[in-house]
Amino acid sequence: MGFFANLDTEGYDREYSDRELIVGMSAYFRPHLRAIFFIALLLSLIAAASAALPIVVSRGVDLIQTDDSPAIITYLFLAVLGSGVIVWGGNWVRRRLTQRVLGDVVLALRAEAFAAAANHDLSFYDKFSSGRIVSRITSDTKDFGEVITLITDVLSQIFQALILAVVLITIDLRLTLYIFAFLPLIFLAASSLRRIMRTVTRKGMRAMATVNSQIKESISGIGVAKNYRQEAAIYSDFDRANIDSYRVNVRRGFVLSLVFPMLNALAGVGTAMVVYVGGLSVVQGMVTAGAWYLFLSSLERFFFPILNLAAFSAQVQAGLASAERIFALIQAEPNVIQRDSLPPARLRGEIRFEGVHFRYTEQERVLQGFDLHIRGGESIALVGHTGAGKSSIAKLTARFYEFQEGRLLIDGQDIRCFELAGYRRQLGVVSQIPFLFAGSVAENIRYARPSATDAEILTLARQIGEGEWLETLPDGLSTQVGERGARLSMGQRQLVALLRVLVQNPAIFILDEATASIDPFTEWQIQQALNLVLKRTTSILIAHRLSTVKAADRIIVLDRGRIIEQGNHESLLAQQGHYAGLYNTYFRHQSLAYVEQARTLMMEGG
Repeated sequence: MGFFANLDTEGYDREYSDRELIVGMSAYFRPHLRAIFFIALLLSLIAAASAALPIVVSRGVDLIQTDDSPAIITYLFLAVLGSGVIVWGGNWVRRRLTQRVLGDVVLALRAEAFAAAANHDLSFYDKFSSGRIVSRITSDTKDFGEVITLITDVLSQIFQALILAVVLITIDLRLTLYIFAFLPLIFLAASSLRRIMRTVTRKGMRAMATVNSQIKESISGIGVAKNYRQEAAIYSDFDRANIDSYRVNVRRGFVLSLVFPMLNALAGVGTAMVVYVGGLSVVQGMVTAGAWYLFLSSLERFFFPILNLAAFSAQVQAGLASAERIFALIQAEPNVIQRDSLPPARLRGEIRFEGVHFRYTEQERVLQGFDLHIRGGESIALVGHTGAGKSSIAKLTARFYEFQEGRLLIDGQDIRCFELAGYRRQLGVVSQIPFLFAGSVAENIRYARPSATDAEILTLARQIGEGEWLETLPDGLSTQVGERGARLSMGQRQLVALLRVLVQNPAIFILDEATASIDPFTEWQIQQALNLVLKRTTSILIAHRLSTVKAADRIIVLDRGRIIEQGNHESLLAQQGHYAGLYNTYFRHQSLAYVEQARTLMMEGG
């Protein structure tokens, strides 16, 4: 169990009873009740045809002993052939229907799991690995579908067992009662392993999710790994996770492999008991030898589905474990909770923080009693050292995180009362490293407003540096950006991200400015695009460039979640306070005066 101990549950995991899981699963099958009813009819027909075969053969043999005419043999041949055709044809139709129903169920389950993952707030992804979430949406839904297919096979065998049970009773009631008395022992043995089977299956799935997470992280960071020549290191990390998964799943296999041999041994004991008791009955003349043989022949067919039913509980536990992990993701409680769902009209963009307390964890308190008023249409630049609270203010405004105390008002209305999707439609956000989806430049710009035409996009694009930046793109707006925008420079990515905001025309704009250095011409183009956005919106700028700080109407200087200074660039410099220190540390070298002074010193030194 050493390996199992390292496979922690996710914070949103919970254990469900079998009843809860079955009720939850049944909701997905409810729309397909007609198809399921027809599948059940086919299962009954298949089971009846299969169970009738030994009876038909037995009766046929008896008839041949009294009447050896060719007609009897022909009838026997046709009966056996008909039974086989019914079983084969019924199974073919049943499996097609089953796959269609299961396909629809897995489709709905996977769609709901993905929707739940997409709707979770960003704090959810801060805590939980995206690779493990992907594993639940893909691998676990697939495992769930495979197990349900197995269950339908077992149901067919249950029908067959029921019919054969009736046959056994008609042959010899006393021997049948011996068998029925023995069955609880078989099911008790199978159920005794139920909890451990669910546990090892759950651990095996977590191990596989860890492998998936490792693969996703390694592939996503392959560029960094190659820069630092760490290919061997990321392979080593993957190999360790893969070996742990192998060991966990081998142990799981050992546990599951115990089930069928143990049940087979018990069935062997039961058969031996029937042979002994039945043999005594034949000797004592209580039952004929032919009836005893027919009983033993039918008993073998009866035990097979019974053992499958008990043994397949291992695979059923795998399906229940898959359902448990999927339902845990779907039913995970969100941290961001809206109190109402008022559809917002066009926002003016007035933002007011009143006594806001916010923390990521109990140990990571960011804002305590924070107050800030941003007027509609105003642009503010947030500056401060790392950890001052700049990103937290932006994330709370975007409603990506839940604050613990105080109020955050948008146009005088509590942000928690807006319909969230409607509010975010009026929000434009550009992250520090702009994310672009694989596709063309135009498709990425149109992402925020799919109805935007190429003409609109081109008009906006030409307002930036007279459209010169478009000439740097091989195919203009049709240029493919590659995965995560890898085919574009950082400056081009920022321009595309800003155009995406412009075409959306939001009321509130949030920019976490990139720290990467770019050439002066590209910076001028980006500033032009930024100025276009600032004219139309209330803007919160987490600034890393002097040009952006100067473009803001007001500069807010933060330190440890508190506002310590505010004003414009010149007035804050004149105070010779915290902002002046930040300017000399981070911004001064970007100023034109500094550049000219440095050039003069170089010329004098030369």
